[in-house]
Amino acid sequence: MGTSRSMSTSSIIWIIVAVVVVIAIVAALLWVARNRRDERRHIEAEQIREDVADKSLQVGEREARAEETAAKARMVQAEADAKAAEASALQHHAAQHRKEATSSREELNQQRDHADTIDPKVPNPEEPRSTPDQNPRNP
Repeated sequence: MGTSRSMSTSSIIWIIVAVVVVIAIVAALLWVARNRRDERRHIEAEQIREDVADKSLQVGEREARAEETAAKARMVQAEADAKAAEASALQHHAAQHRKEATSSREELNQQRDHADTIDPKVPNPEEPRSTPDQNPRNP
């Protein structure tokens, strides 16, 4: 009985050792697999970071072009606003000159009509020869 008992204990020890070895091998395989997965993910993350850095440079260039274009647009808009203000001022001056010219023309027509009324050689002095709407070259 003593030998069978020691074989049994010996077998149990070998089984326990085998189970521990299998667990150790499985743990080692899992550890290696996890490290490989982590390394792959690290490499993938580094690649993504490189791509982001490259694309970030391109986006920065696009942002710079957009800002430059916006600055040009603001400059052109400012020039257009200045031209519009200048045009408005010129229109105002033209309207003033037109008003003054019309007033002067009316005054000249009145003087001409007055000269016609006092001139005995004018056939119908009561009829004005020109009106403010008529061109002074064609009385």
